[in-house]
Amino acid sequence: MTGPTAEQAIARAHHEEWARLVAGLARRFGDLDLAEDAAAEAYVAAVERWPRDGVPPNPGAWLTTTATRKAIDRLRRESHRDGKHQAAQMLSDDTPVEPTGPVEDERLRLVFICCHPALAIEARVALTLRLLGGLTVAEIAHAFLVPETTMARRITRAKAKIKAAHVPYRMPSATDIPERLAGVLAVIYLIFNEGYLATAGDDPLRADLTDEAIRLGRLLRTLLPDEGEVTGLLALMLLSDARRTARVSHAGELVTLDEQDRGAWDQTLISEGHALVRERIAAVAAGGEPPGRYQLLAAINAVHTDAPSARDIDWSQIVALYDRLIGVDPSPIVRLNRAIAVAELDGPDMSLAEIERLHETLDGYHAYHAARADLLRRVGRSDESRTAYDRAIQLAGNPAERAYLARRRDQLAW
Repeated sequence: MTGPTAEQAIARAHHEEWARLVAGLARRFGDLDLAEDAAAEAYVAAVERWPRDGVPPNPGAWLTTTATRKAIDRLRRESHRDGKHQAAQMLSDDTPVEPTGPVEDERLRLVFICCHPALAIEARVALTLRLLGGLTVAEIAHAFLVPETTMARRITRAKAKIKAAHVPYRMPSATDIPERLAGVLAVIYLIFNEGYLATAGDDPLRADLTDEAIRLGRLLRTLLPDEGEVTGLLALMLLSDARRTARVSHAGELVTLDEQDRGAWDQTLISEGHALVRERIAAVAAGGEPPGRYQLLAAINAVHTDAPSARDIDWSQIVALYDRLIGVDPSPIVRLNRAIAVAELDGPDMSLAEIERLHETLDGYHAYHAARADLLRRVGRSDESRTAYDRAIQLAGNPAERAYLARRRDQLAW
């Protein structure tokens, strides 16, 4: 049996090693730009050398050594950075740096470092998605519903602010964790969402990202077992990821929740997710803090995954949970999802009226136009539905989602 080609090995190494590589370089050299650039240069070197010389036995170690050398070479060329040059020389023997503090995982430490309170929450999330998730600026901009140029400036300013503030590249202390937790949770969830339904590229799902987000979620729960939102986020990701194999058809088309084969869902993940949701319900009932955003989203997913079939879903309970969620997070996307649930409970007319009120805010969001197209189809307004489907297809970056939307559009009566 032949091994992977050089191209396949490089792609796999990028998926598996990018975050660890950037995190290690950032800790070693104390410079986010240098870490990212040196990691990128190491992958360029792999593209040039692995097809010619063969894939190394340990691709991760090869990339780490190459990236470290690239970083040191760059520092040597920049004579005005003598202090960092000396630091790089001291670390060039690859002597491991002993971990200290409450967070021992390299990648999770990077998340906490980038989620420094000196940065605005949007900047914390965007920067970590770039460095840890390896997402492009375009992918991150899509997640935030902002132009790509705006996101590029945001990330650049965040790096500059960290450098100017001399933020230490150390593991956070126990007292640092609570003030950074909101940003860390947001980062992990956005990494998960990019894997759950990729915004661009040929692969509709990116299991490497969903797996990494769940891994980080498990580590975070070990670190903070009594933090309700940490447990809620892990439950939410498990219940969502349990449906992975049923979400794309053999033809490469997205399969919506109501059409999925529930027998293909991962029952082990569902059982674990349900247990975590029940744990949080019991904690709240015993006088704990009211549920936050991730706990409520997990509860909504628990209702979906508890029903034996789509027609058995308790939509009244889901709408009630969305009502509570709006009290915590009154964002347009939450209101959109609530309106979609209302359509199942009270019919498409009432839901359509709610969705129309979100037009100005969500006009650049493909899911808004997809939901509106479906509701217009259900009330018999085919021409308007077709226009909405066209707009959704234009905005959607995921190939499986575009295929699904195109089929639904083409089924409309003329």
